[in-house]
This record gives sequence, C-alpha cells and structure tokens, in this order.
Amino acid sequence: MNTSDIFQLEGKAALVVGGGQGIGESAAKLLAGAGCGVAVVDIVAERADRVAATIADLGQPSASIVGDVLDAAQAREIVQRADRALGGLDLLVTTIGQASFNSILGMTPEQFDYDQRKNLHYFFTVAREFARLLIARDSPGSIVCITSVEGLQSTANHASYGVAKAGLIHLVRTMAVEWAPHNIRVNAVAPGSVITARIPATPERVKRTREGLIPMKRLGTSDEVGKAVLFLVSDMASYITGHTLCVDGGWMAASVFGIPKIPAAGVLDATADAT
Repeated sequence: MNTSDIFQLEGKAALVVGGGQGIGESAAKLLAGAGCGVAVVDIVAERADRVAATIADLGQPSASIVGDVLDAAQAREIVQRADRALGGLDLLVTTIGQASFNSILGMTPEQFDYDQRKNLHYFFTVAREFARLLIARDSPGSIVCITSVEGLQSTANHASYGVAKAGLIHLVRTMAVEWAPHNIRVNAVAPGSVITARIPATPERVKRTREGLIPMKRLGTSDEVGKAVLFLVSDMASYITGHTLCVDGGWMAASVFGIPKIPAAGVLDATADAT
C-alpha cells in the first residue's frame, strides 16, 4: 500500500467555521497542509484574513469569510459563499462553542438558550445547508464538529453547556445515519482540557491538571485536537461515521479515585479485608 498520500485530501475544499483562532485555526492549517483549499469563517475579519493568508502561503486556495453563524440566515449564506468561493465544498469543520457557568437554579432561561445557540443550533443550520448542497449534486462529503467531554459526563454549574454538547453528540449520530446513503460521513471530536487562545495555560491551570485525575497529567493543545479532526474528515476514517473521538489525555477513561499507589512490595494484598 502506498501511504504517501494517506489522507487523500489533495484538491478537496473545506469550510472551517471558527477557523480564525484556536482549534479552528489548527484544523484549517492542517487541512491545507494535507492539500485542501480552505474557507475560513470567523466573526472577526482580521482573524479570518490572517489564517486565510497563511493557507494561501501554503499554496492552497483560500477564502476569508466574515459572519455570525448564530444568525440562521447568515449561516446559510456563509455556506453558500464558501461553496462558490472554492468551486464546491467537500468537507465541513465546525469549532465554535462557549460555556456559561451558573447553577441550574441560578441561570436564566436566556442564558440556557444562548448556550444551545452557541454550541448546538448553529451546527444544525450549517450542517444541513452543507448536506443539501452535496446531496443536490450527488457528491460525497465529510463533517466533523467539536463537542466536549462535558457532553459525556456532567459537571456542576455547567448544565446548559453540557446539555448542548450532549445534544451535539446525538445530532451527529442521527445525521450520520440519515446521510450515510448519500455518502456523507458525520463525526465529532470531544476535547478535554485544552490550551486555546481564550483559555491559556496559566500556572494555576497547569498545576491543577498535573495534580488532578487526567492520566497524562498535562493540558492538550489545539494542534492535537486539529489532528483528530484531520483524521476523521479524511479517507483515513472512510468507514467511520456517527463517532465521537475523545482527545482528553485519558480523562474519560480514568477512575474518579485516580491511579492507586502500588506498595513498595509491588503487590496489593487482596485478602487483607476478606475475613
């Protein structure tokens, strides 16, 4: 087997929503490095322009699109603009998300609804518009969104975010089933504790991670999440759909009791409390 072009992305066109910074920027650059043209969407023009310019410097077609995908009409137009700019889309990556911190009794209905819009509703709109374009021209495609480990387990004072991310995981599964006959795959990446532009690696955060329950004892990076996106969106994952891939340093695999210490003798006495 020739693995020189293992991703099979040369000449493909990708739309990266939230591509102006953080995980979205990493994903956009990795896709371009694998041979993709990329349309970068961000609400801030300078960020979109900067990443699009980097992609052009890598020798790939690029487009900078400024808009607010939380507005459904804008979201649909953004997908259509990207499709026109790159001569037809093949791939969609969505990375936008935001968490509110409040207790269930303390949050307002508006706060709850905002987290659904920021993490779930826009993906529903963007992914549907993308799928409609591909189905209309009978083209295969791949979609990857960013969810969170908090969609897989609960966290106090984070209910609205967890609900939105859990809904995203379920929506990915349903889209995967409904669109499989059209050769459109749909998957998600669930990061754990990751360094981003908005959430930097402060000394306190690094210390808390090192002393906490994450087995790898460190924070993840945007590039590590971006590499998972690259894998899932590519032909490396051609028989994978409806899946959520955790990129979490072992967070979801770990016991709440942490890693037990082994006695000096190297053997735990399993019979000590048996009598």
